Amino acid sequence: MMAFSESVQRLWEMASPCELCPRQCRVERSKGQVGFCGIGDMPVVSSVGPHFGEESVLVGAGGSGTIFFAGCNLGCVFCQNFDISHHCRGSKITVERLALSMLELQNYYGCSNINLVTPTHMAAPIAAAIEPARGKGLNLPVVYNCGGYDSVETLKLLEGFVDIYMPDMKYSDTKVAKELSAAADYPEINQAAVKEMHRQAGDLQIKDGLAVRGLLIRHLVLPNRLGGSFRIIDFLANEISAKTAINVMDQYRPCFEAYSHPLINRRPVAEEMEEVVRYAITKGLKVIS
Repeated sequence: MMAFSESVQRLWEMASPCELCPRQCRVERSKGQVGFCGIGDMPVVSSVGPHFGEESVLVGAGGSGTIFFAGCNLGCVFCQNFDISHHCRGSKITVERLALSMLELQNYYGCSNINLVTPTHMAAPIAAAIEPARGKGLNLPVVYNCGGYDSVETLKLLEGFVDIYMPDMKYSDTKVAKELSAAADYPEINQAAVKEMHRQAGDLQIKDGLAVRGLLIRHLVLPNRLGGSFRIIDFLANEISAKTAINVMDQYRPCFEAYSHPLINRRPVAEEMEEVVRYAITKGLKVIS
């Protein structure tokens, strides 16, 4: 049995009964029970490898070293990865295998970072894997690529494990968050999480064209202005930092169950996208793609 730091031990304790995320399901994951995320105590991984479709500051020559975790603590009706996030498709792996995967992304593939995709519900095994991986030479920046529905207590325990926080900021309206992601408290939880992420990592730092540390916000523009983009941008400019890096994303398309929701059953039009980008620039944020 590996010897873990106090932070990792505490994360394991919080995982069963589970209190890792704001849902507080309190299921005994170590005994095979699953909560909202649909995953037990060990990671289920859908894919591992270099990814060249991420933000340019994450990609570089070797790509971003992505590890896609199955399951999710959000219930987005428009999820583009629903087979992974909702149907939990993937292979169960150990902490040791997860650590080895990180080292392979660095040493074999030559990736620019370790990009943990949908990591929130896997905080304990992730931290437990990073410790031995670093002991064996892992030195790439670790990216926490999450939906933004994260517990501040869990994030505090991840301090020192994560170099780049890349959360979504999906909504500023509770009713929309409830209807589209089954998380009415998303705006409040999300803002508190982003504040903690910025406290730890600060503004995004870029060296030789690649991000090495800091906060990078992703905001997916929804049709009919449902995301409340302006209020999110105001929050970032006024309460986080006027230098906050943000990717205003135009990738939305109706997927999964979006066709049963008339207001999101289309892609955003050019005007809806352009007004968000213009507003972010007007507020002084660092808009990247």
